[in-house]
Amino acid sequence: MHCDIYRSSKKDEMYLYVATPAQENTDPFEIIPEAVRQAFGKPTFVMHLELHEQRKLARVNVLHVMDSLQTKGFFMQMPPEGLINPNAVEPEGLRGA
Repeated sequence: MHCDIYRSSKKDEMYLYVATPAQENTDPFEIIPEAVRQAFGKPTFVMHLELHEQRKLARVNVLHVMDSLQTKGFFMQMPPEGLINPNAVEPEGLRGA
């Protein structure tokens, strides 16, 4: 399965995997819902990728991506959530350090 990956202009580390269209002159973004396009912003091409069950992806399960590409025609990879909550209460031992 082949797809193209695009980077979002609105949010760092947000990527859109789009199934490669069967016909060459087809707009790959015509299948993307308008609300998703608005949230994603201007897509910047990153790379073309061939997906298969044994392929490892850095942040997402390849089988999940492949399933989404087959059913919806696209997969949106969201930015990773921060490991540190800036609003969390500091542990007792670190206050005033």
